[in-house]
Amino acid sequence: MSVIAVFNQKGGVGKTTVTAHLAAALARNGVETIVIDLDPQAHLTSVWRPQTKVNESIYRFYQGTCQLLDVARPLDKHVHFIPSHIELARIDAQVSRHRDNLWRLKLALEAEMLAGSDLPILIDCSPMLGVLAFSALLAADLVLIPVAAEYLALNGAHLLDNTLAGLEKFQPRLPRRYLLNRYQPNTPTSQKIWQQLNRHYPGEVLSTRIHENVDIIEAIGAGTDVFTSTPNGVGGTDFAFLLDELIEQGLMHATPSSREQSVLGL
Repeated sequence: MSVIAVFNQKGGVGKTTVTAHLAAALARNGVETIVIDLDPQAHLTSVWRPQTKVNESIYRFYQGTCQLLDVARPLDKHVHFIPSHIELARIDAQVSRHRDNLWRLKLALEAEMLAGSDLPILIDCSPMLGVLAFSALLAADLVLIPVAAEYLALNGAHLLDNTLAGLEKFQPRLPRRYLLNRYQPNTPTSQKIWQQLNRHYPGEVLSTRIHENVDIIEAIGAGTDVFTSTPNGVGGTDFAFLLDELIEQGLMHATPSSREQSVLGL
């Protein structure tokens, strides 16, 4: 599976942090990756490409004036980033006039020979359920659902379950994995959320838990990642385990790439 939508209908659960650090874990292993910021709030863009202009963002792609890879920019030799912009919020308001936007991302990934390749594509999704969220879900092979260790985040996961069930009118059931984030092993709340996740979604909860860790917060704030800032810390270990688990479950390929083998040509 190559296209992973990182999504939860509740904001503030760590979608951007998980996306950024999963990409960093792949890059650390020499794996070429595309990361798409599909959230008009553009949190990931503000960290990675803070001066992005609207015509350099994925909004231009949704306007139909360029291909998807035309707005991809290399962050380093492994991560290729497609930034967002606040103007992307206009897309959700255009659903009645431009229903093709629901399928635009999926069709582009297929047309540009990215879907079905071994190239991991990570999509940082908007929590708002609109055209952009559905566009990501319709394009995805897997939904990765971060759930913060708090009760409101669990409610967001339940809402998403209903949303994904509705999508089955258009395509087969999407595989999904729930990831407990901001886990504090010695607190009753974290333990209860962990137990409830496993009870409600048996077989779909990842064993990896991302511990509450100030190093992760500070790394994102500094525009970097824990593999760079604190390479021997708990945060790096957690995200390394996350990548290993996704690979072991056959949900992600992680084959080191070379310029000669790159499907991007960037």
